[in-house]
Amino acid sequence: MLPVIIRLNRPSVSLRLCCVATRVGAPAIADLTFDRTREIPVIFISALGDVLDKVKAFTVGGVDYITKPFQLEEVLARIENHLTIWKLQRQLQAQNERLQQEISERAKAEEKFAKVFRSSPNPIAIATVSEARFIDVNPSFLKMSGYCLEEVVGDTATGLNLGKNTAAIAQTIQLLPETGSLYNLEFEFSTKSGELKTILISLELIDLAGVPYALLIANDITERKRLENEFISLVSHELRTPLTSTMGALDLLSSGQLGTLTEQGQKVLSIATTNTERLIRLVNDILDLERMKSGKILTRKAKCNAAELLITATEAMQAMADKLQVRLIINPVAVELWADPDRLLQTLTNLLSNAIKFSEPADTVWISATLSESRSVESKENQPSSSNFLLITIQDEGRGIPEDKLQIIFERFQQVDASDSRNKGGTGLGLAICRDIIQQHDGKIWVQSILGKGSTFYVLLPLGDFQ
Repeated sequence: MLPVIIRLNRPSVSLRLCCVATRVGAPAIADLTFDRTREIPVIFISALGDVLDKVKAFTVGGVDYITKPFQLEEVLARIENHLTIWKLQRQLQAQNERLQQEISERAKAEEKFAKVFRSSPNPIAIATVSEARFIDVNPSFLKMSGYCLEEVVGDTATGLNLGKNTAAIAQTIQLLPETGSLYNLEFEFSTKSGELKTILISLELIDLAGVPYALLIANDITERKRLENEFISLVSHELRTPLTSTMGALDLLSSGQLGTLTEQGQKVLSIATTNTERLIRLVNDILDLERMKSGKILTRKAKCNAAELLITATEAMQAMADKLQVRLIINPVAVELWADPDRLLQTLTNLLSNAIKFSEPADTVWISATLSESRSVESKENQPSSSNFLLITIQDEGRGIPEDKLQIIFERFQQVDASDSRNKGGTGLGLAICRDIIQQHDGKIWVQSILGKGSTFYVLLPLGDFQ
């Protein structure tokens, strides 16, 4: 008997119900090989109950075998089960295809990343987030550091002594999941032979096989930094001589020894004198900063009194405060410091000058000092490990500093507003110099500010061993 095909009313699939009265023959086998019906599940219904007949039915592609007599409910239940299985198989097949595609795309991406990683001229390293431990570095990193791959992998920047601030880099890596990427962080890098290089580090959080890692990309700017320093030093020195002569000539004109100037001439002379003084300050600031960076300026520490430093700084800025109608209030504390008094005075007068310049008439500027013996002072910076230190605060009622500017104002040529250079006479170097001076004293400097309500600068200095 030829097989009878019954198509069930199903929206997603057709089910062939083959009723076979005799042993499975060639027509059934040929029918099962049709490409367009190959995936349709087939249930055999037959009066033949021999095991060989059932085996042949399953061999040609049947999914089930029902012997007569049968119950309609049983047939419908089996049909429903096989339709469910068929749908699940199709879903699983689709998921497998998507997974295979993702695996293929990931393999291509990893192959591309590996090629870029190995051939990049920039030193690149991959480190764990938790311990900042290297798991791989590229040939450019090995060439820059002087180490071999076996020496680097499994170790840390601190363990390899790759620089002074390796602990800060490790902490930055550990905070990457919270803080996000970090770009162009200047870092003093030490090679295996002890050679010092200046590099810019960029940090990025990457995912490798579901595990987060830190990607470090370095840019060696040692030669660029050397040329920059030489250029700044050359220009600064070449400018100082003609500026000194110009200032002397202006002083001679203002003294009246060369004749009396008209009112208009006096105004022009005043403008020339003001701008020449500003240019001299800029040149001196640049020279100071470069000397500090290169270590050519050594702090001459001595025993000095904190109260006397605050009083001297306030007296030096009193004339400027009176001119701008700003009140200065001082609250010193008599404590001995082991420090360079000239450099600390330079820092305090600079901070007072900024506070006065950015205050309005009738505003008040406070400078005070307190002793602290714990880390209880709130700061966005890490504080020194010393348990005894002096905290100096300079507070004003000025315009305040935006939150995104609180850190960059301590960098060179950075100001809250670009117009400050013209309107307030700033060079953008004062705070950078202050930071270097305080760091040379193993201290910290930071600022807290509220827009429209003023700013407070903090200087934290460890006390000497004689305390």
